[in-house]
Amino acid sequence: MGVTHQMNAPSTYIRQPIVSVLGHVDHGKTTLLDYIRGSTVAARESGAITQHIGATEVPIDAIHRICGELLGKKKFTVPGLLFIDTPGHHAFTTLRARGGSLADLAVLIVDITEGFRPQTHESINILRQYKTPFIVAANKVDRINGWQTVAGSTQSRIEQQTAKVRGLFEERLYELIGKLYDKKFEADLYYNVKDFRKMVPIIPISSLNGEGVPELLMVLVGLAQRFLEVRLSSESGPGKGTVLEVKEDVGLGTTADTIIYSGTVRKDDIIIFGTRDEPLVTKIKALLKPRPLDEIRDPRERFDSVSEVHAACGIKISAPDLDDVMPGAPLRVIKNNKEELIAEIKKQSQVDIALDATGIFLKADAVGSLEALAKESHDKGVQIRKAEIGNVSKRDIIEANAITDPLDKVIFAFNVRILPEAKDELVIANVKLFDEDVIYTIMEKYDVWLEEKKAEMDRQRRQDFIHPGMLRFLPEYIFRLSHPAIIGVRVLAGRIKVGMRLMRDDGKIIGTVKGIQSENRPVEEALQGQEIAISIEGVTVGRQIKGDDILYTVIPETDAKKLKNLDLLTSDEKEVLYKIYEINRKENKFWGM
Repeated sequence: MGVTHQMNAPSTYIRQPIVSVLGHVDHGKTTLLDYIRGSTVAARESGAITQHIGATEVPIDAIHRICGELLGKKKFTVPGLLFIDTPGHHAFTTLRARGGSLADLAVLIVDITEGFRPQTHESINILRQYKTPFIVAANKVDRINGWQTVAGSTQSRIEQQTAKVRGLFEERLYELIGKLYDKKFEADLYYNVKDFRKMVPIIPISSLNGEGVPELLMVLVGLAQRFLEVRLSSESGPGKGTVLEVKEDVGLGTTADTIIYSGTVRKDDIIIFGTRDEPLVTKIKALLKPRPLDEIRDPRERFDSVSEVHAACGIKISAPDLDDVMPGAPLRVIKNNKEELIAEIKKQSQVDIALDATGIFLKADAVGSLEALAKESHDKGVQIRKAEIGNVSKRDIIEANAITDPLDKVIFAFNVRILPEAKDELVIANVKLFDEDVIYTIMEKYDVWLEEKKAEMDRQRRQDFIHPGMLRFLPEYIFRLSHPAIIGVRVLAGRIKVGMRLMRDDGKIIGTVKGIQSENRPVEEALQGQEIAISIEGVTVGRQIKGDDILYTVIPETDAKKLKNLDLLTSDEKEVLYKIYEINRKENKFWGM
């Protein structure tokens, strides 16, 4: 029941399901919707399909025309499908109410020739988070080498391919099924699925030539009819919606692109929006929708103003003071319940994220995006100190830089701008900023950085102390007896560095390591297992040391005390440290205590 035929909606009716289309960039989200819109126009459904901002309504009679004999004489109470066609997962995370998703169904588009990509992973994670049923459109089957586009059902089309092409298709299909299995989803071609509540159906399609698109629409409307009828029951009461996007439109000022998922919204209604602060009460100046699809090939066409709309639909709302309204915020029509609604909207506009006493900063473009980013962070064990909607400011950089722990001087910035002053502050601050429009990519890059940062910090901490090392004098490698003595040694445990002093196992200090060579090249340090040549100042071979002697690094007592209490040493290094304790306690039984 779209805008074009709901002017006298009954008190209770079955609304069309909201279908979000997700997937990686260039995998065919927009092309699929373009094909569906084009097919409907070609079928001469004059005015029956309306392209809204961020949404495409496809009425049930248009679906019957596209699907043809696939639907036979089946009757549906579902009036059609409302596709959300703003950029993939961004729209999905924005479509929220009370912590859940407003999308009733989702289509995950995967390029069958490319497989899973970063936004595919992210889309699956978000679908799981919101517990949204979905189908997989395995797009671009026509790109499989040798694929022939033929008539018939999906099963028939696959069987008509050559054995070689079928093999290529099945190889890509099983890769896709395997990736879904890794994500804890059972999946198969839709005609093999016995229980749609337990398995994810896969529909091979080509969004370019429309192959498989009738089957995709058939499965969607079938799932909606069979499993979602209760959820889709809507009352023709005061309208409820969620803001998809807030933007400046020439001649209109700031407008809110909104999905209405329940009830009715009329021109001149008093409405309430969620904002970053106090809810906004305002009056609708205009409800705007594009003209019928076959009249808006030129995007410069003006919008039509309508007097009312009914769920489910997408609409552009013009009203005063919309600048602070945020994507993902709820909208309600006020009918003698203003104070109650203000309290409800304020509660729903609050970010539902558990914050920690320590941790990193999160910034995102919408409430749903921020919650999705927080969930991914918490799932990885990342603590969150602060989470806000909005662009990264200079203040954010200064606050993050003031944190003591270097591992918490981090900002995850999802799909937001870095303001100019913040960029200037970043140059002088010791803050790591992950600025991406894919949450999955933020997490991947953070993992790499975290590993490198910990290794860097470990190296730095090690440099602050003289570390335990144990080596054996290899008697067959004596290159010089003294001034300095140059001998071959094997590092048995720990490490040896230039400048360290060495002692025997009786505690006698023999001299200082002047240089280390490995494979005829000078190095600063050598690790366990390496065989190297070292030069020792102040010792003579045959007097103070001889072949097969075990030598230890000399550790100041203060360093030994700290090393004992710090988690800096490997198990082998700890054993060497305890040996050094034993050696020193022969002279001073309280050494290191």
